[in-house]
Amino acid sequence: MALQKTVKNKLVFSGIGLHSGKTITMTIRPADAGTGIIFHRIDMNPAVSIEAEACNVVNTRLSTTIGKSNASVSTIEHLMAALYGCGVDNAHIDIDGPEVPIMDGSAAPFVAALNETGTKTLTKHRKYIVVTKPVTVADGDKKVTLFPSRYYRISFDMRFNHPVVSNQFKSMKFDEEKFAADFAPARTFGFLAEVETLKANGLARGGSLENAVVIGDDGILNEGGLRYEDEFVRHKILDSVGDFYLAGHRIIGHIKAFKSGHDLNHKLVTELLVRKDCWKLDECTGKQDHVAASLSIPELAFSEA
Repeated sequence: MALQKTVKNKLVFSGIGLHSGKTITMTIRPADAGTGIIFHRIDMNPAVSIEAEACNVVNTRLSTTIGKSNASVSTIEHLMAALYGCGVDNAHIDIDGPEVPIMDGSAAPFVAALNETGTKTLTKHRKYIVVTKPVTVADGDKKVTLFPSRYYRISFDMRFNHPVVSNQFKSMKFDEEKFAADFAPARTFGFLAEVETLKANGLARGGSLENAVVIGDDGILNEGGLRYEDEFVRHKILDSVGDFYLAGHRIIGHIKAFKSGHDLNHKLVTELLVRKDCWKLDECTGKQDHVAASLSIPELAFSEA
């Protein structure tokens, strides 16, 4: 946990963009310590590089999009979550289109490939954003707060006025194995009643039962149903892992979300980075099993109420 990591070998993915409907090829390459995650639009001349950071977010409608110099890459949240979940701090991502391939609608294909190829440990220590005071953003009845905590946790309270989805709550204390098994396979979802409207507005052109859970008036349309009884809220937590990785460093804190989405997640990351009195940037140099111990965070230092 103390040292930064990158991918051990090159990884290539090819698939459909959920919203663009375009076939896209994406290559993940190793990167030096301190590089971070950088997307490269190699289909443009010259190629445009876009750092996966909150300051480069240009759109949060239905997904998270980063952009720079008239180039953008959308739907990055599942891949970002997979990179976080597999311990990858640094990577170059070459992509020949405007959107990360949706694969099966989850982060599981990325996680499986990353785990298969493995990671390479680098020579620089990781730095963590350690939250010391609560930070909150809200929009109407939607709200998300980042509390001080000894660990990285995400608790999500999801509310939908729909007989199939209704309300779901889930809390995750982050652990790489638990994330891979219990959250990475949770798929993105949408309502059949909204599909035609989305397509008319240039969205969901690549969406199908192969890459999303589709919710009808009376049930799930996908053959085989859900992967988990609470797959919807698990996917919301998956999205949050990806969105909050755009803070530029791993976070030690407890995210409590109520009806949040990509837009509110981005607003909280932005607010957090501005509120420098609410966190400290700490380097993990110890060899302890827990990051909190390495960063000298006392067991009962913070309230998570």
